[in-house]
Amino acid sequence: MQEFFAIFSQIILPVFVLIGLGVVLQRKFKLDLDTLAKINMYLFVPAVIFVKLYETEFAANIFFQILFFFILLILSLKLLSALISKLFKHSKSMRTAFSNSVLFYNSGNYGIPVNDLVFRGDAFAMSIQIIVLTFQNILTFSYGVVALQSVGGFQWKTIFNYFRTPLFIMIALGASLNYFNVSVPQFIMVPAGYLSDGMVAVALFTLGAQVAFLKINSFNATIAASLMTRLLLGPALAFAIILAFGLEGILAQALLISSAMPTSVNSSIIAQVYKNEPEYAAQVVWMSTLLSSITVCLVIYFANWYF
Repeated sequence: MQEFFAIFSQIILPVFVLIGLGVVLQRKFKLDLDTLAKINMYLFVPAVIFVKLYETEFAANIFFQILFFFILLILSLKLLSALISKLFKHSKSMRTAFSNSVLFYNSGNYGIPVNDLVFRGDAFAMSIQIIVLTFQNILTFSYGVVALQSVGGFQWKTIFNYFRTPLFIMIALGASLNYFNVSVPQFIMVPAGYLSDGMVAVALFTLGAQVAFLKINSFNATIAASLMTRLLLGPALAFAIILAFGLEGILAQALLISSAMPTSVNSSIIAQVYKNEPEYAAQVVWMSTLLSSITVCLVIYFANWYF
């Protein structure tokens, strides 16, 4: 019971304070949601990717274990989401939105604080979460963006356009500078650090602004399916993969807990930018974040008990 209270008071409550500020200011001032979304996508997220990729030390064997786990989990979730969309007879735009709400989970502004609390600042556990965060960001802003851009009809230029974005440039730059151990001047790292530190607050504030006028009574079967798949079936699939490949200890615990995170704020941001079911995307993020206060606690207990 103490751990439940600690997770709520140290992680869940601060998250909802920031979301609440977004709700209040959006209702009062009618903020420009497109501008907020683009600030996140083209400024704060690239900064986070660059800083984390540049500063994190990667052990090759752990890196590839996490990569293999991540690929299997995403492919499993993609197949499952496709089957559910077929069953529900979703439109093309809703198929994409539903898939994104399942595939993209909040490994950054939710996953990192949870990891830090559960493992009490353990550097190895945090490095696992950082690698997952990197993979999630790459997936969200490559596959996720291309999928949204191609809803109206696929074009090869949607793929090529991604390689010209600040997101891809920061992925390539951060990883390269880390690998070759290149020193980055302070006048670059200091502002990059400020932007990286600000991403959590700005992203959650933006989410609050996006959901400010949403009504919970619009809850439907598609939203319920997304919540169940992301919060319950996601960790179940992750657990099966962990068992199948014999992962143990902190690695297994950290990967399982990471897989239980709610739908990513970034999925709502890119839905807003590309005008693809933005209200659905924002509501799923809101409701999955709310319900995760229970489901994440359960997964943490299970991970600590089993491994």
